[in-house]
Amino acid sequence: MKLWKTILAAAVLTFAAATSAFAARTDLVIGIPLEPPHLDPTAGAAAAIDEVLYANVFEGLTRIGPNGEVLPDLAESWAISDDGKTYSFKLHTGVKFHDGSGFSADDVKFSLDRARADNSVNAQKGLFAQIDRIDVVDPVTVKITLKNSQGSFLYNMGWGDAVIVSPKSADTNKEKPIGTGPFKFQNWAKGSSITLVKSDNYWGAPVFLDKVEFRIVPDAAAAVPALLSGDIQAFPFFDPDSVSQVKGDPRFHVVIGSTEGETILAINNKKPPFDKLQVRQAISFALDRKAIIDGASAGLGVPIGSHMSPANKDYVDLTGLYPHNIDKAKELLKEAGLEKGFKATLKLPPPSYARLGGEIIASELREIGIDLEIVPVEWAQWLDQVFTKKDYDLTIVSHTEPNDLGIYSRKDYYFNYDNPAFDTIIAKLNLTSDETKRKELLGEAQKILADDAVVGFLYELPKVGVWDAKLQGLWENAPIQANDLTKVKWTE
Repeated sequence: MKLWKTILAAAVLTFAAATSAFAARTDLVIGIPLEPPHLDPTAGAAAAIDEVLYANVFEGLTRIGPNGEVLPDLAESWAISDDGKTYSFKLHTGVKFHDGSGFSADDVKFSLDRARADNSVNAQKGLFAQIDRIDVVDPVTVKITLKNSQGSFLYNMGWGDAVIVSPKSADTNKEKPIGTGPFKFQNWAKGSSITLVKSDNYWGAPVFLDKVEFRIVPDAAAAVPALLSGDIQAFPFFDPDSVSQVKGDPRFHVVIGSTEGETILAINNKKPPFDKLQVRQAISFALDRKAIIDGASAGLGVPIGSHMSPANKDYVDLTGLYPHNIDKAKELLKEAGLEKGFKATLKLPPPSYARLGGEIIASELREIGIDLEIVPVEWAQWLDQVFTKKDYDLTIVSHTEPNDLGIYSRKDYYFNYDNPAFDTIIAKLNLTSDETKRKELLGEAQKILADDAVVGFLYELPKVGVWDAKLQGLWENAPIQANDLTKVKWTE
């Protein structure tokens, strides 16, 4: 009998050990190339902020899904008036912020009024320009009245810049973000990692993961060994040049999708000699997109001729407007009185697409007499010098915000572009909900930007994701700048 009990006990322990061994993991380490400057999506332009916090920690009235669709979020439903100017949002009940404070319509009003205020530091303040009035009907109902109907309003409310924050924590979200999402902030080890943990009091469907660490890996060469060793299990945005080192390995999924990342050679349009149309057009003719795509994105980027993703139904292919033509470029510089060329600076932020692309573009422009001094800068410097102070000649960056053609109409934007005809089209677009008319206006806007050679349109940034083959739920495409972990889980 004692022997039988011993055998039975051993069998139970063996079964328990086996069950534990095959239980799905609930932790995840994700590699990201850039550290956010802070952790408040409503107060910064850096994509790295949303890549950590969007849908995970912070939520909005609506949210953008993996296919770019508008989904309900904190608002469970809404009604739109016949004139398209009034939106009545019905909010979920039982929602709490991570500090335990309750969520209500008052928080929606506070957040959107804060975002559109005169002293707002929201990087996408234009999203809220059409809001005329916000009324709290009751704790779970908020009514938003627009100055004019706006076809993109529900989509705009799904941006990271439009997430809802609490008045109690709004001023401290940069260091200690407090939202309503399924994950709550645990720790930020500056220069190393940001850790989120599952919220036990989440109002919606619980997430599968208990803990997520966003590990900051700025060196692309370090990503491969970290992945191969299992130290990091996923890189949603992987260096294209490193794909060959993991492709074909059954331990990993290599997924190549699309983004909203228009990669451009940005030009300071008011700084001589770039204020001359012929100079900007000469630069566009000098650019060899294929060489840039091959060298900076391992051949995976898709050429663009305007500021819109080729995956967008309203995209107009204008890549043929400026074919690679050195003779034409030199001719235009001669017309501009710059036959002997000139010197300028090219400020490059850290991503490999910028640093690698910058070397190629400097070589190409040298062929037409433009001698570029390459100035590498960190993201904080880029945001301060280029984006904020407009202290630059040329720079390379991917604009990963969705449907952001309207940025070219902003008078304080770093392009320093000013064209009343373009502004008029954007103003009409903001008042138009008819899809056929919107498509027509978007086509006109793209054509103006291309004709004016406002920037050098290069390619659409590919989304190259590499992660453990047992992971499910990570996004294949990037319709917005996000790493939405709400559906991510490990399989057996």
